[in-house]
Amino acid sequence: MLDSLPDQFHALVTGASGALGQAFIQHLAQDPRCASVQGLHRQSHPALDFADEDGIAGAARQLAAGPPLHLIINAAGLLHRADFMPEKRLDDMHYAQLRATFEANTFGPALLLRHFTPLLADGRAIMAMLSARVGSIGDNRLGGWYSYRASKAALNMLVKTAAIEVARSKPASILVALHPGTVASPLSQPFRSAGRARPAHDAARDMLQVLDTLQPQDSGSFRAYDGSCLPW
Repeated sequence: MLDSLPDQFHALVTGASGALGQAFIQHLAQDPRCASVQGLHRQSHPALDFADEDGIAGAARQLAAGPPLHLIINAAGLLHRADFMPEKRLDDMHYAQLRATFEANTFGPALLLRHFTPLLADGRAIMAMLSARVGSIGDNRLGGWYSYRASKAALNMLVKTAAIEVARSKPASILVALHPGTVASPLSQPFRSAGRARPAHDAARDMLQVLDTLQPQDSGSFRAYDGSCLPW
């Protein structure tokens, strides 16, 4: 349970059709202190498609008619798809992959920060963006995965910068970049690390526990699923 949020809090999960998005919704739906949890994705109502800038703004306008949100979690992300895999070397990079990866991992979340932070309740409220340890510049020792690494590093900067601005009007708010670890999902399935992947249900539970412990002074930080701070 998220004991740090007000009783009967309202939550939103974007990227709700994925493994982690569904797991977050299941946990929140089972929390007796959560009054409502809504999931948004391309086929939801309202729909949320990171390729549609006007649609992101429109979804925010529709949600503004409802109660203020105490928790927003963006669980959407892209590592690979049918026509590309993470780059192993510079020669593998191409514009279409860069564009698609940044649209899903950086541009869409940037617009969520723009249009959805005004939906946060006054008082304690949390907005978490799922990032990735491989987006850490300081922790990069293997190279490769150019598009994904760069898109997540850019997302981390967006979260840090937005946290500074949002704190001026909502000083009790918390914006955080959150690393879920390796999770059993279609995203991790093609890789050797999939054998060490945790169930999405467990990863979502751990991340909710981390969010419950964060304080306003932690806003703008980059955290792992065990609560540790990750290097930028």
